[in-house]
Amino acid sequence: MENAGYMGDRARQYEIKVFGRVQGVGFRYAARNQARKLHLKGWVENLHDGSVLTAIQGDEIACGAYIQWCRNGTGYSWVERVEISEKELELFKAFVVRY
Repeated sequence: MENAGYMGDRARQYEIKVFGRVQGVGFRYAARNQARKLHLKGWVENLHDGSVLTAIQGDEIACGAYIQWCRNGTGYSWVERVEISEKELELFKAFVVRY
């Protein structure tokens, strides 16, 4: 029987911290929409230092597209820099906005 949670050998998980004007401009909701469009799972949340932290899991090509989107941001945001680290795979069921 095929494992429903299996994403193949190309599955990756990343944690991405986005710095700049990324809070109060709809960045988390736009990130959620982008992740869902790319069929990624994970989460996104605001941090107390004014940055946004997001974790994604999925196909490496989709993850790459999401990371590029994070570098560009939304029309209302301004991204100063992005820090990316690859993580061990966890079990995420969906992509959610954390509060």
